[in-house]
Amino acid sequence: MELNDANLQSLTEVLRKTLDPDPNARRPAEKFLESVEGNQNYSLLLLTLLEKSQDNVIRVCAAVMFKNYIKRNWRIVEDEPNKISEADRTAIKANIVNLMLSSPEQIQKQLSDAISIIGREDFPQKWPDLLTEMVTRFRSGDFHIINGVLRTAHSLFKRYRHEFKSNELWSEIKLVLDTFAQPLTELFKATIELCQTHATDVNVLKVLFSSLTLISKLFYSLNFQDLPEFFEDNMETWMTNFHGLLTLDNKLLQTDDEEEAGLLELLKSQICDNAALYAQKYDEEFQPYLPRFVTAIWNLLVSTGQEVKYDLLVSNAIQFLASVCERPHYKNLFEDQSTLTSICEKVIVPNMEFRSADEEAFEDNSEEYIRRDLEGSDIDTRRRAACDLVRCLCKFFEGPVTAIFSGYVNSMLGEYAKSPKENWKHKDAAIYLVTSLASKAQTQKHGITQANEMVNLIEFFVNHILPDLKSSNVNEFPVLKADAIKYVMIFRSQLPKEHLLQAVPLLITHLQAESTVQHTYAAHALERLFTMKGPSNLTLISSAEMAPYIEQLLTNLFKALTLPGSAENEYIMKAIMRSFSLLQETIVPYIPTLIGQLTHKLLLVSKNPSKPHFNHYLFESLCLSVRITCKANPTTVSSFEEALFPVFTEILQNDVQEFLPYVFQVMSLLLEIHSNSIPSSYMALFPHLLQPVLWERTGNIPPLVRLLQAYLEKGGASIAASAADKIPGLLGVFQKLIASKANDHQGFYLLNSIIENMPPESIGQYRKQIYILLFQRLQSSKTTKFIKSFLVFINLYCVKYGAIALQEIFDSIQPKMFGMVLEKIIIPEVQKVSGTIEKKICAVGITKILTECPAMMDTEYTKLWTPLLQALIGLFELPEDDSIPDDEHFIDIEDTPGYQTAFSQLAFAGKKEHDPIGDAVGNPKILLAQSLHKLSTACPGRVPSMLSTSLNAEALQFLQGYLQAATVQLV
Repeated sequence: MELNDANLQSLTEVLRKTLDPDPNARRPAEKFLESVEGNQNYSLLLLTLLEKSQDNVIRVCAAVMFKNYIKRNWRIVEDEPNKISEADRTAIKANIVNLMLSSPEQIQKQLSDAISIIGREDFPQKWPDLLTEMVTRFRSGDFHIINGVLRTAHSLFKRYRHEFKSNELWSEIKLVLDTFAQPLTELFKATIELCQTHATDVNVLKVLFSSLTLISKLFYSLNFQDLPEFFEDNMETWMTNFHGLLTLDNKLLQTDDEEEAGLLELLKSQICDNAALYAQKYDEEFQPYLPRFVTAIWNLLVSTGQEVKYDLLVSNAIQFLASVCERPHYKNLFEDQSTLTSICEKVIVPNMEFRSADEEAFEDNSEEYIRRDLEGSDIDTRRRAACDLVRCLCKFFEGPVTAIFSGYVNSMLGEYAKSPKENWKHKDAAIYLVTSLASKAQTQKHGITQANEMVNLIEFFVNHILPDLKSSNVNEFPVLKADAIKYVMIFRSQLPKEHLLQAVPLLITHLQAESTVQHTYAAHALERLFTMKGPSNLTLISSAEMAPYIEQLLTNLFKALTLPGSAENEYIMKAIMRSFSLLQETIVPYIPTLIGQLTHKLLLVSKNPSKPHFNHYLFESLCLSVRITCKANPTTVSSFEEALFPVFTEILQNDVQEFLPYVFQVMSLLLEIHSNSIPSSYMALFPHLLQPVLWERTGNIPPLVRLLQAYLEKGGASIAASAADKIPGLLGVFQKLIASKANDHQGFYLLNSIIENMPPESIGQYRKQIYILLFQRLQSSKTTKFIKSFLVFINLYCVKYGAIALQEIFDSIQPKMFGMVLEKIIIPEVQKVSGTIEKKICAVGITKILTECPAMMDTEYTKLWTPLLQALIGLFELPEDDSIPDDEHFIDIEDTPGYQTAFSQLAFAGKKEHDPIGDAVGNPKILLAQSLHKLSTACPGRVPSMLSTSLNAEALQFLQGYLQAATVQLV
């Protein structure tokens, strides 16, 4: 693509169409951009547009497109095409910093993100001058430019907060500190001076305070891994100024907005974070400054209002107190009873209250409320912070804190009892307090795993939780009902089974509640209860115990999906999946009705897939329906195909990328249920599965390979007869997969199925070429994973076609090749093979080479006979060799960047392990003994003499054991 006006004009038109709400106009434009993004200069055309276009909407659109393009394509992945040419990469890095700094803020943010994505890959080795280029801009004095640099530096360095320690990371941080720490400190001091100079100019202050917030964030990132010497030497400068900013109250920066945090709140929140980091990790060096920070932050907490805009500030301030009070040597600051009472009364209780803002979220923004409350993403909520503070205080002061709060809990419950309608929020706070007091340790899988013994959870459940669950009006006091359900859910491991069984029918009733939060919690609680394990690792609640409630459970779950706001509720769908899994064959009578509802739902969501978890559980539920029903009666598979195929066809025709991997998995499951033939509806689809475009997307590869394996397994012969022209296409897929380090094992899965299931004559002409491709790959990049797969394949080939065929095909490629493969690959590497079936295949294959290949007895290959036998006995008796060379780290498929759907394995579409040898060989050791006996009978005296001269004593002893077990001897 040339950089010219015509191309800029046509790109502008296409970008405009991508903003069209009509999918018929939008989709072709998106497809077009997808098709040209590999062209040289594409990225530079986008940069030119975002710099020079007269239309602001197009500029922003080009900036977003550019960032997403960089996100998808900048990382160079081995075996994947590099979509950005070197010339483009160099041009982008040469221009992007300048462009970012001179762009308006909306575009600046997008380009800043793009720089950090490039920096993550290229900085510092391939982009050494990035930092110096940025630091020189601090001197410009223009805070639009300075903030652009700070924003970019923040997105570049924030990964230091969660990276694992490594020498590479240390050296990068050291390089950054050497270049950046001093100028950053100078900028910090200069900005604070400017704040004093311009203390009355609100517009200047806004810019300066956003700079200070970014500087504070950078301070956090640069200090996170370890305390750098530079910051230790300059701690006085930083901490004195941080303390000053914490206590500053500039009336000009106070906002009227009650929701949105202002600049002052954001800056103080970050400073609380920085202080907490130092208190936690560098307490010795921070000791001199700690008391004044505790005082400043305490005053801040006591004087800050309940408005939403202060939430982040208050929660960070509380987190600071929490991090201080759990350190043993700060214990003395909190020991005094009056201090504890004061913290409980002035900080914890007020921040546990259910505010009108929470009530609004509960009613009008239930998704966000659930995300914060259930999934623990409420890191920045006051309640979560107050809860953490209670937990930390209980570490040293469990007795006094429990006593103080018990008084509060009783008085709150008393207030509620007086007038439930007016005072329901008191009970809500009481439940929250009890929960935070009782929870010592918690996991996603088991809920609370360790509880405060001074809190009687069962008594509280019976007296205060059960009455709410039993209430005849499910829609009264929805917040308290949701609290009660959540209590059951999080204390499920602490409550006795009889109470949980008592709760199950009540929870089923709550699925009908109008409140989204309430019926979602009910679904989630049931799903969690159904996964609990009882004695002997069975589910705690059995299918039999659920029998009286099955109909009600299924009816209410499916009805809940029709309630407003829950059409794609992932918690409900997960509960449906878990119910199917628990109830098993007891749901069979209901499946004909339910499958219709599930396929209808699938058709609706396939139009615009937006909830990945919901979609995943929907497909899992479909798989379970198929599995459970067909287990009882395999012939019902055709009725599932009738229900599902119309929807699947639509998904395939519309190329709904997110759903293709799922569809292929469900189709595999259905096809595997058929007895040995392929229905015509599947055969019609077979050619389409070989289309290269499907194999371009990494997420499709595992399920497509499995589907092709199912085709081969059920009808290798019929493919050879009626679709022989498709065999080259099938082998083309194998060739593509084998070339990739990430997917070569999938190529072998396919190849093994071809060898095992296709009639020998149908692939005779291709066999030699297959081996040539494998040897080429061995030469170009020999990895442990490839070797293991290669060993299994050649031994399977040997089992299927015989040892002579294996020796002949190797030697036809190159004279004496068979000996080289034995000596260089099989003998030294077979110990690396893992997996029972894989080891069995190798053992049977090697036994055949030893005992059914004349060349092993009478040619130059004979010298390899004993080492090969020794390697086989090693495979039986020695531990697996799982060492991997240092230079091999496999690319995980999940790591490959880009917008393609990563492969999501459906647990309930799982494939049974397939043993190609099956019962023909029960114990490979016995087979070896019997085969050696047969060989020694054919040529008496040879085998014992070969053994006695060169097999080591230990191996010989094992072999004697095999011979005895098989009751045979060598002659």
